[in-house]
Amino acid sequence: MNTLNQTFLLRLPVVIILLVHSIPGMFNNGINDFGNLYLNQIGFAPLGLLLAWLIKLSHVAAAMCLLVEKYMKWASLITIFILLMGIFMIHLREGWFVVGGGRNGIEFNFLLIFVLLSFIFPNGLHKKTT
Repeated sequence: MNTLNQTFLLRLPVVIILLVHSIPGMFNNGINDFGNLYLNQIGFAPLGLLLAWLIKLSHVAAAMCLLVEKYMKWASLITIFILLMGIFMIHLREGWFVVGGGRNGIEFNFLLIFVLLSFIFPNGLHKKTT
C-alpha cells in the first residue's frame, strides 16, 4: 500500500473536509440539532437523531478509509449517496453557489461527488480493450 500515490493530493483534502464537517458537531451539539431540529421535523422522527449520527460517523469512517486507501469504493459510494441526499433535501433550493452568487448551494457537494467518483473509477470511464 502506497498511501502517497497519485490520488493522495485529492484524498487528503477530502479527508480533511469530511472530518471538519463532522467532528465539531459531535462536541457542539450540531449533530443533535441536525437530527432533532431538522431530520425529525421533516418526517424522520423518531429516527432523525440516529440518522444524523450515522451520517456523521460515516463521514469519519469514510475519511479513515480514504486516508489508508482501504474500502475506498464503498466509502465513496456511501458518501456520494449522503451528498446527493444533502443536495436534494437542503442545498438545491438554495441554487448553485455556496458563496458569492448565493449561499448554501450545491456547488461544493457537486465537486465532492466527482472527486469521490474519481476514486471509484481511477482509470476513468473508458472501456478496456484486450
